[in-house]
Amino acid sequence: MAATIFIDGEAGTTGLQIRDRLLNRRDLNFLQLDDNLRKDPKARKQAINAADIAILCLPDDASREAVAMIENDTTRIIDASSAHRTVDGWTYGFAEMSPGQREAIRNARFVTNPGCYPQGLIALVRPLIEAKLIPADFPVTMNAISGYTGGGKAMIAQYEEGDQSVYWPYGLTMTHKHFPEMEKYAGLTVPPLFQPAVGPYAQGMMNSVPLQLGQLATKTSYRDLHACLAGRYQAEEFIEVAPLEDNAAIDGLSPEALNGTNMMRLHIFGNEDREQAILMAIYDNLGKGASGAAVQNMNIMLGTNEADSLALV
Repeated sequence: MAATIFIDGEAGTTGLQIRDRLLNRRDLNFLQLDDNLRKDPKARKQAINAADIAILCLPDDASREAVAMIENDTTRIIDASSAHRTVDGWTYGFAEMSPGQREAIRNARFVTNPGCYPQGLIALVRPLIEAKLIPADFPVTMNAISGYTGGGKAMIAQYEEGDQSVYWPYGLTMTHKHFPEMEKYAGLTVPPLFQPAVGPYAQGMMNSVPLQLGQLATKTSYRDLHACLAGRYQAEEFIEVAPLEDNAAIDGLSPEALNGTNMMRLHIFGNEDREQAILMAIYDNLGKGASGAAVQNMNIMLGTNEADSLALV
């Protein structure tokens, strides 16, 4: 029997991309509200309670409001906002994060989509901490750039109606809302230093984590880091680790390289003599970083093929 899906906030950037990815699914029925009812509490409440899975593509407060509308014990939630990412009772929707995470998502009623920036940090750092190649209290830094679509409608309008050539660093007060999520799920015991920026392009993301390997108590090379990450993700469909020989060529190194996909590509660069490494994650902030992750989580929750609707869009 077809599952009933309601996308609350379908008219937003993430909601539209989720809808586009799911358009041809015959195993899903969609509940849609007329434009004049999209913000009507009564209509939203009815739709949420009639859905097998409600996908919330809303601001944080509106997501909390939507969850409070649930009056049954059957509707399952995928929240694409940041409202519930570190809240007890919610399962973090990054299937590749750890060996048991996919099963936790499959059995969960409440799943919170990961933030776009944290996914890259978690994918790069958590396996290294678990393998004790770097300690949990290591002073980790991440520099990242995202397309302007990650900033929502206001930022999209700012770029598309104004100067599209602007490179804009932000988060310079070290108070970015993704910090708690990064610390909790990357396995860090000290806050990372995180410096995000918006690039002069629509979508795509590149996260870079520089490491001073000479500061580690145990001698570790960038080749050790590569071997750890390559082993960790060798069976994953949506995360790939570039071979070391590819890391010498940077011609295709672009934050837009994986746009329209649910893929994440990890690169490990290093210099043995200098005892330094740079870890890099490239993915689509609207794909693996948002709509793709939501669809992947929905597929896992429904027990369908995890890759359904996740080809190029």
